[in-house]
Amino acid sequence: MKLGVMTVILKSKPAEEAFRYLSSLNVQTVEIGTGGFPGTAHLNPREFLSDSGAAGAYMEMLKKYNLEISALSTHSNHVHPQKEIADKAREDFINTCRVAEKLKVDTVVTFSGCPGDHPGAKYPNWVTCAWPHDFQQILDYQWNEVLIPFWQSAVKEAANYGVTRIALEMHPGFSVYNPFTLLKLRSAAGKAIGANFDPSHLFWQGIRPGEAVKVLKDAIFHFHAKDTKLDMTNVHVNGVLDTGRYGNILERSWVFRTVGYGHDYAEWKEIISALAAVGYDRSISIEHEDELMSVNEGLERAVSFLQQLIIKDKPQSFH
Repeated sequence: MKLGVMTVILKSKPAEEAFRYLSSLNVQTVEIGTGGFPGTAHLNPREFLSDSGAAGAYMEMLKKYNLEISALSTHSNHVHPQKEIADKAREDFINTCRVAEKLKVDTVVTFSGCPGDHPGAKYPNWVTCAWPHDFQQILDYQWNEVLIPFWQSAVKEAANYGVTRIALEMHPGFSVYNPFTLLKLRSAAGKAIGANFDPSHLFWQGIRPGEAVKVLKDAIFHFHAKDTKLDMTNVHVNGVLDTGRYGNILERSWVFRTVGYGHDYAEWKEIISALAAVGYDRSISIEHEDELMSVNEGLERAVSFLQQLIIKDKPQSFH
């Protein structure tokens, strides 16, 4: 495994300055935003694709700082019921795949998206329970008429650019939010669909990430290192479906934290060991969304924490 960082947290710095800083921390891989929510601070596909020398120059800059690209990220809602939003997300996805081809990257990270509840809807509708029966009709429409057809097509188009690993972040609010829904879409759209495994979104759902890793196995294409702290006083009163603002830390049932500030070494050792057991040997990419720490402090603490945990070498066989 290699230690990585999702560079969107350093968007205030030019790419080379960000890479120099990460190299000084002994980071080995970078996950670059190329559209959607991550933005394009360190690689703008429109500019990149219009410059014939951009790929070579970018790869030389990475080599200068001993860095590799683990993935390109364009988190968006490709199946948003508002056409202009969906079209922009789809354009970003294809442009990201085109950039990936030039940089010899096989993995693109994004969301599954979430459709509306009928063809005339204006906003996404994330169904969270099985009853009343209307919800089953919504799910049937979302999955069979929108989500599966879109990703079946997207998988084929991505393959044209050498992108064979579409890593969907299992994120509540979108149709794929846990191992069951990830494997459901993978079964329908093909093995190019896999997970960007981010424990922070699983912890608050009551999922044990180490156990989820064992279920997903080779369907894990990429990994985000981010933690979640549950405030059990608020959980015991209001449960975990929390729509309060992230900044209202004392009022929320859970908040995102830097690794180690939500769960201890034992929990993270279990996760890393489970990854090794299923054969995952790619990047452990730090994502920082901690409301209590600056970018530099949160990132550097995450690097220090993970450097003690990451299993870097393949094991010697003793039997």
